[in-house]
Amino acid sequence: MAAKDLIESWIARLDKDRLRVSDQRQDAPITATEGHHVQSIGGLHLYEFLLLPGAALHADLPVSIIPSDDQEPTEGIILNQTGNVILLQTLDKLDSSMPSVTLVPNQAGLLDTVIGRLRDMIMRADAYNLGLVERLASLLQAQDDSRNEVVSESSVLRFVWLDELSQRRYRLAGMAMELIRANKRILLLSPDHHESDEIVGILARRMKAGGLNYKTWISRYELPLTPHSCDINLQELGFESQTHQFYAKAQIEKASLRGKYERFRELAPLLAAKANKQKDLDEVRLLEWRLVSQMRDLQVKLAEVTTTLTEYAGLSLFQRLSMQAVGRNVDSLKHYQSIYQQQVDGLNKELDVAKARIQELVPKAAVPKDLRPEFDDLKEHIVKLGGTKKIRELLAAEEDPNRQAFIQNRRLVAATPTRVTSDPLFSRVRFDILIADEAPRIAAASLLAAAGLACERIIVSGDLREIATASQWTLADKIGSTVPPSLPSTLA
Repeated sequence: MAAKDLIESWIARLDKDRLRVSDQRQDAPITATEGHHVQSIGGLHLYEFLLLPGAALHADLPVSIIPSDDQEPTEGIILNQTGNVILLQTLDKLDSSMPSVTLVPNQAGLLDTVIGRLRDMIMRADAYNLGLVERLASLLQAQDDSRNEVVSESSVLRFVWLDELSQRRYRLAGMAMELIRANKRILLLSPDHHESDEIVGILARRMKAGGLNYKTWISRYELPLTPHSCDINLQELGFESQTHQFYAKAQIEKASLRGKYERFRELAPLLAAKANKQKDLDEVRLLEWRLVSQMRDLQVKLAEVTTTLTEYAGLSLFQRLSMQAVGRNVDSLKHYQSIYQQQVDGLNKELDVAKARIQELVPKAAVPKDLRPEFDDLKEHIVKLGGTKKIRELLAAEEDPNRQAFIQNRRLVAATPTRVTSDPLFSRVRFDILIADEAPRIAAASLLAAAGLACERIIVSGDLREIATASQWTLADKIGSTVPPSLPSTLA
């Protein structure tokens, strides 16, 4: 059976399960009591509730939360159930304590989402790598316990079949280290959140011992259930925590940029006005210099005329006749003296006006000592960022975090099968490698959906004996089964 045919078979199987859930009313409301807030990280909030005896909700099941008071209903996801205690993750913050709420499961909606993802793989085959899905399909269709002999290992499909769990985890951690060093993007799939926490802790400790900064490369999708694993703080590796810290830092940087831009806009017209005043000041000073030069020339001529009139009586007759020949007699000299004096007086008045204008412009053109270096630094920073137009675009950009862009920068993303197949974010992200940890306990439909996201290789790990006992790869419908095989088997 080809991969496309196998996917269609699982779609038909899941569609029957969806109808069975609706017919048997398995999405009936459930009362939860003694609710209280556990923690909040970024935009996610974790709450703990107590179910009535006999009630069960499997992990990653979406539920509607209807508070008993006047609060608005909201949506959430079940992360884990231990006994009658469940951990519920929500996007909207509720009261710190709630006596009781009504939970409305949405198994039919979850199955419908998984069916939609598988149908999308068939309809848009060019958007998924069905070549790797074909290789995985041959493994899923083998029904005996010697699958590693029936399906041979290749460069695109590798197996880690070991009986001992610790040995499998150690082997996977080493392979993941090599792939991260090779700059490969990895999707690490685990059956449930506890398994995901354990393998992430082992891998982070191995990377730490190898000298790699695991906080930069690993991201644990959804909130970790275990605060610490292998002496590693898993809260720091949570995807929501990482995005919250990243975008909080980005908002701080954006606020700083906004402040610098506003300061630049404040200084630019001020310094431009002072530059214009400086230009006017330079022109007035140039005019003053010209007036002073003209006055000096006139003062020299006036001094010569005054000296000549003073010494005229003592001049010889020949000198007087020579002066009269060029029109310089006592009357003409006195006339020149009067003209020069009038011009000097006029220049003095113009100089007084120029000096007054200079005194007026000097404080207006003066730039404070620290203002010019500050403006030059701001201008240099703005030019490096692409100019004021680019900065306005950055400041006007949407405030909502781009989760897709952030998750694409992670080298290893650890998630559960249901989150990968139901979260729209994973339908838009592609990985180089898919690592299926404890694969026999992961439903075949989820493995097929995750395999379409990988581009180069699939690594399957687990215990061969669990393939038959878990029955997650068996396509045949079980009589009276109420557990969709695409969902974790904890509900069984």
